[in-house]
Amino acid sequence: MNEQQKEALEKADFKCAKCGYYSPIGKDLILNKKSVLCGVCNTFAPINPESLSSYIGESIDWQVLESFRKHAPESNLKKGMAASAESGKAVSRPPFGYRMINGELIPAENSDEVREIFESFSGGTSLNSIARGHNMSVNGIKKILKNFTYIGKIKFDSKISQGNHQPIISKELFNEVQKTFEQKG
Repeated sequence: MNEQQKEALEKADFKCAKCGYYSPIGKDLILNKKSVLCGVCNTFAPINPESLSSYIGESIDWQVLESFRKHAPESNLKKGMAASAESGKAVSRPPFGYRMINGELIPAENSDEVREIFESFSGGTSLNSIARGHNMSVNGIKKILKNFTYIGKIKFDSKISQGNHQPIISKELFNEVQKTFEQKG
């Protein structure tokens, strides 16, 4: 994804201009001319700019299109990303605590902070306290605490594969944190 595409997705709040479908990392969204559309809406979008504007103006609820989204043939991009994930390669931007060098995830200078977050939560510190202590949102902390990347795994499309990168935390610590989440409901 180039900078122009990233900017367009961010400007559109990662939502399809026609149906409002939200994709937090933009994986199901396409930049069509100057509009961001989901794969389903893009399939039926006219080529002519005036017609495209009129087409987008006729909004539709994203839930109406969910059946099409579920049963649509898998794109070549998604197939390629799934194959990369299964072979242990990262398929998205590096999470907090890692950096990407030549397509490989490498622990970053702040990887100790990830360990601290896991250990603090495992030790009973609240999400709010951890978030304040690391100048992050509670949701940001939750994302870190539930991310399989930190134990050397790659998750893509609900499938978890062994990654080719160095884990930052142990599987035991990760599992302990997941049990704590389950207990708290």
